[in-house]
Amino acid sequence: MSEADTPIDSTWIAANPLPVHGRGTTKNSRGRVLVIGGSRKVPGATRLTGEAALRVGAGKVQLATVETAAVPLGLMVPEAATIALPEDEQGEIGPADTALRSALEACDTVVIGPGVGTPDGAARLLDIVLDTARDDLTLVVDAMAIGCMRDVGDKVAAFGGRIVLTPHYGEMAVLCGAEEDEIAADPRSFAHDAARTYRAVVALKGSDTVIAASDGTSLHYGGGGTGLATGGSGDVLAGAIAGLLSRGATPLVATGWGVWLHGQSARRMATVSGPIGFLARQLPDEFPHLLPQ
Repeated sequence: MSEADTPIDSTWIAANPLPVHGRGTTKNSRGRVLVIGGSRKVPGATRLTGEAALRVGAGKVQLATVETAAVPLGLMVPEAATIALPEDEQGEIGPADTALRSALEACDTVVIGPGVGTPDGAARLLDIVLDTARDDLTLVVDAMAIGCMRDVGDKVAAFGGRIVLTPHYGEMAVLCGAEEDEIAADPRSFAHDAARTYRAVVALKGSDTVIAASDGTSLHYGGGGTGLATGGSGDVLAGAIAGLLSRGATPLVATGWGVWLHGQSARRMATVSGPIGFLARQLPDEFPHLLPQ
């Protein structure tokens, strides 16, 4: 950790409170999240993201995924609405402009990328979202969609800094056109370069997580342990950040809290289940215990 980094610890958490929802709160005022992702090969990714958003307090969640997975997903997550999107021959989301337009109008935060398996598919979906930017819409870009940001830099200005990127080292390497070992050698510099380029908050995930904002702010989280190195863990983190954004947290506060909740939940699971072997889908159950009452 650089001396310029602020650790995400109890002091930071206390100094950066989340929005409070008091008497008269409705499910709409607590925030509406749209998750776009999934594929025939990875149909459950959006479940992880959507449940994480709900567990951090989002009021409503919509899960937009391939049509063959939509109904089973809706039964698995009855608290969320599902949107069946066209499916191509590869089992990926096909052209979906019409199906997504109304859903984008009815949400506060979009997550794009979990479970999407091809760069072309991710790029097509990202274009739809970026073309519908609003002053009150925030965006979390995850997984395969992160690398596609390289080709749409001219469109991100419309979001006015309301974008969060959640890459691991491999995804950051694609975004920056670098080698993965270069990212690992200097994650802080790459995170800050990307934050400035895309006017975004960047959570660069590794054994430790570096969070960089476009204004030069730098946060650091010491990691939740090796148990987080498991399939679906990143999908959960993206959902946690999105849920907090939808509730009204700023991109930096939502990202810091999301990373902290994700890591602290893993630490809690490790004390009960052991340091490895717990599942990504178990993490969101811990979030309510860690959120302020």
